[in-house]
Amino acid sequence: MYISLTILTIILYLICGGILLLNLLNKLSSDSIGKQKLLSLAGVTVALHSFVLYSTLFTPTGIDIGFFNVLSIVAWLVSLLLTFAALSMAVECLGVLVYPFAALFLSTSLLSNESHLLPYTLSAGLLFHVMISILAYSLLSIAAVQAILLYVQDKQLHNKHPGGIIRSFPPLETMETLLFQVIIIGFIMLGVSLFSGIVYLEDIFAQHLVHKTTLSIIAWILFGILLLGRWRYGWRGKTAIRWTISGFVFLMLSYFGSKFVIELILHRSA
Repeated sequence: MYISLTILTIILYLICGGILLLNLLNKLSSDSIGKQKLLSLAGVTVALHSFVLYSTLFTPTGIDIGFFNVLSIVAWLVSLLLTFAALSMAVECLGVLVYPFAALFLSTSLLSNESHLLPYTLSAGLLFHVMISILAYSLLSIAAVQAILLYVQDKQLHNKHPGGIIRSFPPLETMETLLFQVIIIGFIMLGVSLFSGIVYLEDIFAQHLVHKTTLSIIAWILFGILLLGRWRYGWRGKTAIRWTISGFVFLMLSYFGSKFVIELILHRSA
């Protein structure tokens, strides 16, 4: 049942991404697959993903936050946030990247037997730290996807060759405004994550955490500089994109890079 549900969810994510791509390429008429129908399908897919996650996260011996499971959690949360945001804003174009990547990350969790269990007796403070960290990574992942599409849009407009996909995007100013709104929230969440780590972890700079902590702080500083530059100097365009991608790279290295090395290569608990 679990395998069948996972495969169905993967297929539906790919269908959502494919429909969006065809819509952006103007291969489908605007009336063939309406936005509400697409978001309804995406909502069903995200709901199925939540059932899959529940069965893999909550095991008889503890909460499994292994490397691939966390990838699946982030993919689910990013897809959920995007789908809800698209109900009121014209941001469904981000699904061209988000939904296929969700399918990919869900596939890796299906194929892997790797696990990292947290006991059910884990304190509320540590559980809060874990959840707020995942939320911060998810929000800033959306910002990274937004920055990539913004780069494509900006480059095409400057080259005066706006293709079918670009014409389907929201205006550049709208894309930039949304980008900074997401970064502001993600920056706050990341700061809360770092602070909660200091409060609830015995030693946030312990040997197995020092790389994760240092890289997270660097990412937080980079996003902070970007927001300061936006407020003080009106940074936008390529400058904003470069800072966003740089912060995202450090953030992903801080968690998934460290987790990959510690759990999958060294076979230790992160």
